[in-house]
Amino acid sequence: MFNWSRWLAFAVLALVGYLAIQNGWLDFIADRAQVASYLHSHGVEGLLAITLAGAIFTGIGAPRQLLAFVLGFALGGISGTLVSTLAATIGATGCFFTARWLLRTSLTRRFSRRMRQFDELFREQTLLKVLMVRLLPVGSNLATNLVAGCSGIRFLPFLAGSTLGYLPQMLVFALAGAGIGTADEYQLTLSVALFILASMLGALLYHNQRARTLANSVSDHP
Repeated sequence: MFNWSRWLAFAVLALVGYLAIQNGWLDFIADRAQVASYLHSHGVEGLLAITLAGAIFTGIGAPRQLLAFVLGFALGGISGTLVSTLAATIGATGCFFTARWLLRTSLTRRFSRRMRQFDELFREQTLLKVLMVRLLPVGSNLATNLVAGCSGIRFLPFLAGSTLGYLPQMLVFALAGAGIGTADEYQLTLSVALFILASMLGALLYHNQRARTLANSVSDHP
């Protein structure tokens, strides 16, 4: 009975995701003018709705950087950074527990080598290693969430490493969105400078053999 209930829950989630994509329910998240107008007219309730929509948007694999850019335009650099990071973290949490509760058995069987590799790599210093993966310029956010959920790593270090790892890129893109929204040359310049620094950091990390191994463990390839 429990197995049937798990598969039913997964089928419902898959159907909701499919309908959301096919009917364009989340398309407005990519439209900065619509998001800004919605937040302006709906207040706190609108902010909660946008945060939830952003969590679903990033949770199904859409770029979190786009969400940060849109929310930076709508809310300003700092608020956009915080809300988009919160949304991406909620999305990652949803993926993690979906994989752990609903998909772990089947995905572990299908990608047993990947699961063993991930467990061996992330068994110690989980927070720091997840942080490093989030900072790297390669790898898949969705794959990281799913593989982590199917592995044996603890949730809290995964959550903390993900949140801290998201912040730099979210800040860069939120500042860029805010700079466009207010025609603020300073914020645009700062976002470009931070983007260059983040890219250099990511490149340096990726050229480290240990970091490359971490990135390969959460790539899109089985």
